[in-house]
Amino acid sequence: MSAIDLVSYEDALASYDPVMGLEVHVELGTKTKMFCGCSTELGAEPNSQTCPTCLGLPGSLPVVNAVGVESAIRIGLALNCSIAEWCRFARKNYFYPDMPKNFQTSQYDEPIAFNGYLDVQLEDGEVFRVEIERAHMEEDTGKSTHVGGATGRIHGAEYSLLDYNRAGIPLIEIVTKPIVGAGERAPEVAKAYVTELRELIRALGVSDARMDKGQMRCDVNLSLRPNGTEKFGTRSETKNVNSLRSVERAARFEIQRHATVLGDGGTIVQETRHFHEDNGTTTAGRVKEEAEDYRYFPEPDLVPIAPSREWVEEIRAALPELPRVRRARLQAEWDLSDKDMQAVLNAGAVEPIQQTIAAGAPADQARKWWLGEIARRANEAGTDLAEQPITPAQVARVCALVAEGKLNDKLARQVIEGVLAGEGEPDEVVAGRGLAVVSDDSALGAAVDQAIADNPDVAAKIRDGKVQAVGALVGAVMKATRGQADAARAKDLILERLGA
Repeated sequence: MSAIDLVSYEDALASYDPVMGLEVHVELGTKTKMFCGCSTELGAEPNSQTCPTCLGLPGSLPVVNAVGVESAIRIGLALNCSIAEWCRFARKNYFYPDMPKNFQTSQYDEPIAFNGYLDVQLEDGEVFRVEIERAHMEEDTGKSTHVGGATGRIHGAEYSLLDYNRAGIPLIEIVTKPIVGAGERAPEVAKAYVTELRELIRALGVSDARMDKGQMRCDVNLSLRPNGTEKFGTRSETKNVNSLRSVERAARFEIQRHATVLGDGGTIVQETRHFHEDNGTTTAGRVKEEAEDYRYFPEPDLVPIAPSREWVEEIRAALPELPRVRRARLQAEWDLSDKDMQAVLNAGAVEPIQQTIAAGAPADQARKWWLGEIARRANEAGTDLAEQPITPAQVARVCALVAEGKLNDKLARQVIEGVLAGEGEPDEVVAGRGLAVVSDDSALGAAVDQAIADNPDVAAKIRDGKVQAVGALVGAVMKATRGQADAARAKDLILERLGA
């Protein structure tokens, strides 16, 4: 179904109320896998980080990663969850090539964390509470690469390759309760929730949560119910959405698709779906199984986990400053109004601005560049601000060059442009493009004399005491020097020449 066939978003919401559920998988940043000692380091040769346990060979026995359990408790506490006094692992049975054991070690009816919530702030400052059903531990699957064909998926591929390096890496799956009451803002709520969750995960230090590297993935479950009714509709599950922008787009598309199908008298199929980054649409995957289809049963090779209350409270006491608290503190430190802070939040600029300040830049200058030139480039590319190819340290260096008088704002924009284009560090761009401010009197003198000669009427006004007219001559000098003149020094020289 193409976007052209869909009813408008406004028409969809006029008839139906969206209900969402979000399932977020987070790869933990442990050094070893969840149930064996294999390395989790990215980038190794395929199938080089495996052992009999994560390959499911006969006779091998799993052992729980204690750091993985502690990380799960940290996440649960930060999400305001209750932590189980006793829980255990289960086998989720299914056959799939990227699961060498033919089952996934997970948790089913006894998760380690449950009944929590996360408050998220929308673009206009409204706070929306997303309730958490559970956060449970499990292991990741291997990676399938489908070679040949046009889509990169198994359909139409010539053959498939399997890499089991990822099989067994610790995962935390965070599942929301049904999200109701968001109405037309449901896609915005979905994006805001995943954004806040990513910030929280990073603040806890349990994962880098890089969505572009698969360290954090979101499944978007969505159904529609006619306005004024209580019964939920049949849901679809858009799998493995891997960017904040795509979470919002996937929810929006599915709302329109469901409304179109229902409006035409059709029936929604409970199925998984694939999201396509290029056009923002989804396509059918497979019919979605229910829990009983996986034949869950308790994992017989692992003892139950019973974290002591003392240990849980020690972990709680050691939690770092969480994102919402930190944002309030930074707003005060940066002396921003609610509106200005909201602009920073909407741009996803809190982290890069803070890191730029830590690298030595003044707060106002750091905010200026991240919300200005760099944000404009990110919007043009349709990517997140943090994904731009420029670091906080590089932005701080540009700020320093401006403060030293070696660049003005116009030249600084060109330096940032050069860094984004891959031309090197800021100083290398300055040298390569010849962008340094011209402040030497001998170099400026000729341009100043020419500006006076070319504008005798303006010069006469200045000699007569109308000093404010000097701006026109400074502008002429800036034009002659391609914006590289030191404007303040050019003004001084003009006034000296004219005896003002």
